[in-house]
Amino acid sequence: MRQPSVLVIEDEETLREALKYNLSNQGYEVSVTPEGNEGLALARELTPDLVILDVMLPGLDGFQICRVLRQESSVPILMLTAKAEEIDRVLGLELGADDYVVKPFSMRELLARVRGMLRRSKRPAEQPAHEIISSGDLELDLNSHTVRRAGVPLGLKPREYALLSLMMTNSGKAYTRHEILDRVWGQDYIGDTRTVDVHIRWLREKIEPDPGNPERLITIRGVGYRFQG
Repeated sequence: MRQPSVLVIEDEETLREALKYNLSNQGYEVSVTPEGNEGLALARELTPDLVILDVMLPGLDGFQICRVLRQESSVPILMLTAKAEEIDRVLGLELGADDYVVKPFSMRELLARVRGMLRRSKRPAEQPAHEIISSGDLELDLNSHTVRRAGVPLGLKPREYALLSLMMTNSGKAYTRHEILDRVWGQDYIGDTRTVDVHIRWLREKIEPDPGNPERLITIRGVGYRFQG
């Protein structure tokens, strides 16, 4: 059975080699590069199971690489940065990163996040008894994992689909952000609840007639969100 492959794009040599050593010891197939342009080329060539991506890189920076990769694939992306400001975390999530680690970090914690991200990316979604769920002009197909609005397919990312599937199959139920993280990202997810808000906003832009005044994905103040079918 093929071991999961990890691509590390990190320009700090000591950290890059430490990541390669520790990931290899966990049984992963590890490729490394210190440069952004080469990192993007390797990601396209190797199609790894997970990308560990530094923000500050020579050539293309991590945000640029993340933006391109997310347009081309759903590969899990774990971003590394020496900056702890909230704007950097939010920007990484906006561009499609799945998780975010601020340097310096514990190698044990990073390995735990890698394991969790790989496990979630392979885990099949739970399917309710009904195969198609409809709400107005919105149709969610649980067999093909696709969503249509007025008959037009929506290009949802895997995490967007999982989130919408949870909300539509439990229409009317209010979920807290932590409940959504547990159900969609997994109980071992360590990241910020802000990622839920980011994904809700992305979904609203795709399924709401007026994203600024949502009628389907409703904010429950002081609680979280519910789907109004």
